[in-house]
Amino acid sequence: MNRIGLILSSLLVLVVLASSTLFVVDQRQFGVVYALGQIKEVITEPGLNIKLPPPFQNVSYIDKRLLTLDSSDSEPMLTAEKQRVVIDWYVRWRITEPTEYIRNVGLNEGAGASQLNRVVRNAFQEEINKRTVKELLSLKREALMADVKAEVLDKVRGTKPWGVDVVDVRITRVDYVEAITESVYRRMEAERKRVANELRSTGAAEGEKIRADADRQREVTIANAYRDAQKIKGEGDAEAARVYGEAFGKDPQFAQFYRSLDAYKASFANKSDVMVLDPSNSEFFKVFRNGGSGGKNMPPKK
Repeated sequence: MNRIGLILSSLLVLVVLASSTLFVVDQRQFGVVYALGQIKEVITEPGLNIKLPPPFQNVSYIDKRLLTLDSSDSEPMLTAEKQRVVIDWYVRWRITEPTEYIRNVGLNEGAGASQLNRVVRNAFQEEINKRTVKELLSLKREALMADVKAEVLDKVRGTKPWGVDVVDVRITRVDYVEAITESVYRRMEAERKRVANELRSTGAAEGEKIRADADRQREVTIANAYRDAQKIKGEGDAEAARVYGEAFGKDPQFAQFYRSLDAYKASFANKSDVMVLDPSNSEFFKVFRNGGSGGKNMPPKK
């Protein structure tokens, strides 16, 4: 029983010893081995490696991938014409020399990002001071980003190299500060309202013109129709008069009798109509006095 316990204890010691001496470096990392606080070795290739157990040797890891640093503040910068603008930018960078990076920058990626953020902002401020807002918004922006990248590279490759490489510097947004932006928006809104009112006025004037033209055409059409109707009516009346004249010319007494009947009809159209006349002396009741025949004195028809 004691022998089995000894074997298990020995195996446990071996496992602990192996875990403290063996370490794995990922393909996305650098492995940095420290011996009593000093850099002993930098491992750049992935795989299983051996070191002395702590506290004789320790290992830390640094990311070797391409990293992205985004702008973290919104402090305005002054252009050449003293306009206050806010820019958003990002930087693509990576750690290339872990030893120089640890000695001159820090032990992790956050230290490099913090210092790089300050350097990039200062470079942008210096370059923006040389340019106008129009140049920031035009194709000259590419030259600005190239100049900023060159300044940052000069800084990180100076007398104390950072052990990093800046791959790209890009501007994502250029805008006025909030107060100026609100003023610009108000001017834009006023301009749009002015254009809208102008279009409404033009549309109203065109509408009045179209309505006036339509009214004129309606009046002309009605007048022409009335003229044609009166012409046709006159021609009809003339034709009727001609027909009546021919008919009554053939029999004048019948014509007189017919007109008398029309007069009677018009005179007694309503039940309340009253006429005070002397039938014996009135020409109006001549037909009645003749017995209603109206043709006793008529000449015989041929």
